Amino acid sequence: MTDDPVELAARAAERRVIVIGGGIGGLVAARECAKVGMKVTLLEAAESLGGAIRRAELDSIVVDAGAESYATRGGHVRELLADLGLTDRVVTPNPAGAWLVGVPGVAPAPLPKGGILGIPSNPFADDVRRIIGWGGAWRAYVDRLRPPLTIGKEHSLGRLVSTRMGDKVLGRLVAPVTAGVYSAHPDDVDIEVAAPGLNEAMTRAGSLSGGVVQLLADRADRAKRAPGSAVEALAGGMSVLVDALADDLVELGGVVRTGIDVQSPVREGDGWTVTFLTDTAGEDAADDADDSTETLTADAVIVATAEPSARALLDTHIDALGAAGAAPEIEIVSLLLDAPALDAAPRGTGVLTMPGSHVAKALTHATAKWSWLRETAGGRHIVRVSFGAQGEPAATAGLDDEEAARLALSEAADMLGVPLPESMLVDSHRARFTQAQPASLIGAAERRVAVRAAVQKVDGLAVVGAWLAGTGLAQVVPDAKNEADRLRRALLWT
Repeated sequence: MTDDPVELAARAAERRVIVIGGGIGGLVAARECAKVGMKVTLLEAAESLGGAIRRAELDSIVVDAGAESYATRGGHVRELLADLGLTDRVVTPNPAGAWLVGVPGVAPAPLPKGGILGIPSNPFADDVRRIIGWGGAWRAYVDRLRPPLTIGKEHSLGRLVSTRMGDKVLGRLVAPVTAGVYSAHPDDVDIEVAAPGLNEAMTRAGSLSGGVVQLLADRADRAKRAPGSAVEALAGGMSVLVDALADDLVELGGVVRTGIDVQSPVREGDGWTVTFLTDTAGEDAADDADDSTETLTADAVIVATAEPSARALLDTHIDALGAAGAAPEIEIVSLLLDAPALDAAPRGTGVLTMPGSHVAKALTHATAKWSWLRETAGGRHIVRVSFGAQGEPAATAGLDDEEAARLALSEAADMLGVPLPESMLVDSHRARFTQAQPASLIGAAERRVAVRAAVQKVDGLAVVGAWLAGTGLAQVVPDAKNEADRLRRALLWT
């Protein structure tokens, strides 16, 4: 073991690392290893990099077909963007906010302000009462009259809200938020994971609504010290980040290969052998006979794929993987519309639906939300309609692309409250995702800790990505850096 920089650099130049998976987690981990001089090869099964970050073209307009923004908490993503020279691309959303539709007997209305996960701080506020009614408001007020809450007594968001504030707050305010944000039912959401600090705040206040008031005050205080939006994006789309990471990885000497079907990583002696197939006849060839088999050897392997394929790759190396969590199948249909009726953004920057009221779970009016996209679209509108949630297959799953676009258009018209005939549809794009199990689900944190501990017992192995880090770049980026750093230290100092 040595701290001599010259010797460490020489040792790093001898180390080979294979990264399986080219999403953000894989790209960040690969870049971290390449930065110290290690020889890095990244293998991606798809023909393009990015994973959950995807680009699409709608009548030559480049749009985000997957993740469209990142949470600013922790500053990890902004730090990465600065390192890549992308700070001038950072943009913030229109603060108008989203609307809620599908509540029985209640007209569509903006989501109430002054709440957390849909839990109101004041159930009698006008924007809350218009959705839950006077009866719902008085039932929610009972929360303040019930015996004081104690920390850690309730993990389930749904059960806590129902018990303390009633079914109308749960079904009309909280459920639409958890379905739209986490693709999950509130009964399955762990409060402390989805809203860190709320349990402690409830204990101090003695009630759920009081805890929301205290946590909102804490957040406002932090915002004063570090002002800014809770989410940001990149002008030109989030795929700008993917391109920058890939370009920098290659600049650092890394090798990036796409269209690679990794069969298995095998631990041999002090290193690894990775076998994979390459399609020599082109991706459209019907016969796999033209695929060629290649092998690479390395000192370490980083698995950076989605959970199903990651488990298949890790299965022979780790005994404690445990059962896989249910991963929702999500589809996003993006529509380019020539629809002047949308110029006024009639329902803010998007819409959440009360579960069971629509086959779509949410809609984003992207050109109302992002000024850069509005300018690019030249007077036309782009909306993104999302289908599928935890335990609920996407309504578009059995449809072809044209049928899926028509269903999305019909849902968009109903959710936005304006006629959208097919003549207004200029172009469409459909993207399918196997979303990582929401990190906020009860028990998910314990499962991730157990898997990570088992992985770290295997020499020369690391695993990154949303299924272990948690969904969102704010969690994936620092986790990938930490795991890459752990692996680098093991390779250089042992």
